[in-house]
Amino acid sequence: MSVSPSSLPLSAIVTRLRAAGCVFAEDEAELITSTARTPAETAAMVDRRVSGFPLEHVLGWAEFCGLRISVAPGVFVPRRRTEFLVRQAAALVRPRAVVVDLCCGSGALGAALAEARDQVEVHASDIDPAAAECARRNLAAAGGRVYEGDLYEPLPATLRGRVDVLLANVPYVPTGEIELLPSEARLHEARVALDGGADGLDVLRRVSAAAPLWLAPGGCLLFETSERQAGQAMEVVGRDGLLPRLAASEELNATVVIAAKAAPPV
Repeated sequence: MSVSPSSLPLSAIVTRLRAAGCVFAEDEAELITSTARTPAETAAMVDRRVSGFPLEHVLGWAEFCGLRISVAPGVFVPRRRTEFLVRQAAALVRPRAVVVDLCCGSGALGAALAEARDQVEVHASDIDPAAAECARRNLAAAGGRVYEGDLYEPLPATLRGRVDVLLANVPYVPTGEIELLPSEARLHEARVALDGGADGLDVLRRVSAAAPLWLAPGGCLLFETSERQAGQAMEVVGRDGLLPRLAASEELNATVVIAAKAAPPV
């Protein structure tokens, strides 16, 4: 049942959110009331959150690496653990580096990397039109270019052999485990952003196979995976001629593979 806009004191919002199972009801109530522009909008946002929509989709933004990243219904919400991937990439970026963000979703990774390092040339692609539109908004300030299409397919051919940092936050949930995901992800994010195929590595295999064609000598492919998939993921990129190493964060429960294209001998 909707609540009249005139009867939505903060305490009432907290009570409704808590009854709906929101663990951080007080924090969520404050975020909703500070984001909503009118009482009616507050009421609508509370109704959507109580109905099970992700908080970020209700607000229209997600916090990531200290930035407010625009997200729309159905678009993958950037996870806090993925901040570790951005930190690993930032350590590799040099001025005027060419960065490509595949499976970019909202464009959060490219936007965060551009914020962390000046003078980078950012390109991003996603097969989902709604995600690509979000990415355009989020990368506008950095002058990033966003392309709609499948992985490398929409990228300009002029980028081949020039990419210094290739970010690919590929879906890596095995198809059989999709139903085990929290309902906020399973019901409200595009399946194409979650489903990694039978073993969770199908999209990675496609990214890895073409990565040597796009990476500059010494350039790196970086992607997130689960701890149990890491060994197999490293074998995948190794077979494609890249030199992988593993980075992990116990604090963020994050596992990242960094796979370099060998530089030619001097």
